[in-house]
Amino acid sequence: MLQAPRRAGFSGPTLIRLLVRLTGDDAPESGQSLSDQLGQWLGWTDAIALSAALNGNPPAAAGARAAGTEQADCARVKAALAAAVAEDKAGSSRQRGRPRPAVPDPAEAVVDYAPLRQRYVTLQQAMETEIGSLRGRLRATLAARGAGMTRLSMVDAVMERVLGAREQALLATVPGMLEGHFTRLRQAEEAALASAQAAGKPAPASSPASSGAWLTVFQNDMQSVLRAELDIRFQPVEGLLAALRDS
Repeated sequence: MLQAPRRAGFSGPTLIRLLVRLTGDDAPESGQSLSDQLGQWLGWTDAIALSAALNGNPPAAAGARAAGTEQADCARVKAALAAAVAEDKAGSSRQRGRPRPAVPDPAEAVVDYAPLRQRYVTLQQAMETEIGSLRGRLRATLAARGAGMTRLSMVDAVMERVLGAREQALLATVPGMLEGHFTRLRQAEEAALASAQAAGKPAPASSPASSGAWLTVFQNDMQSVLRAELDIRFQPVEGLLAALRDS
C-alpha cells in the first residue's frame, strides 16, 4: 500500500502534521512564544490600529440583527466548502457556478500535476471568499450586541487585515509542497512496474501502476490536506461564533 513515511513525536495542527508526513520534511517547532511571533509580524502602524481597537471608544450599536441564525449560517458555509472538497476526487466533470479544471483520469499513462494544482488553488480561493464574507457578517452581528462586543469585532477586523496576508502567503505554498508527494508516488509506481518488467513478470491488471491506484492515494491525501486547511481557516469564525453565543 502506498504511504508516505510517518514522523513520530511532532505535535501541532493537523494541517502541519499532514504536510510533515506527506513531504517527509522535518518541521522543528518554534521556540518562540506566540506574543514574540506576533511582535515580529506586526508593524508599528498595525500596532497603533490594534491599540485603537482595544482602547478606543467603539461606535454606538446600530441595532441588533435577527439572532439565532449565525450558527446555521456558519454550518451551511462550512458544509458547502467541505462538499466542494469531497467532490474533487476522481475527476468529477460536474460544474458548480464556474468552469472547473479537469482532473486527470487515474488510468491515464501520463498524468500532469498542473490540473490538480489549479483545482487546489480554486478551492483555496473559494474558502477565502466564503469564509471572509461569513467573518464579516459575524462581526456586524457582534458589533450590534453592545460596546464590549463592538470592540471585539474591531479587534478581529484588525487581526484579519494584519495577519490575513501572511496566512495567505503561507497557505499558497501548500500546492507546491504537494507536488513533491505527487511526483514521489508516481515515480515509485513507475519503478515498481519497471522492476517487474525487467524480471520478466507481467504487471497484473490490479497493480497500482496499471490501475492508477497511486493517483487515488494522492487524491485522498490532497483531500485530507484540504479538509485540514478548511479547519485552520475556520478557527476565527468559530471564535466569533463562541463570542456571539456568550453575548
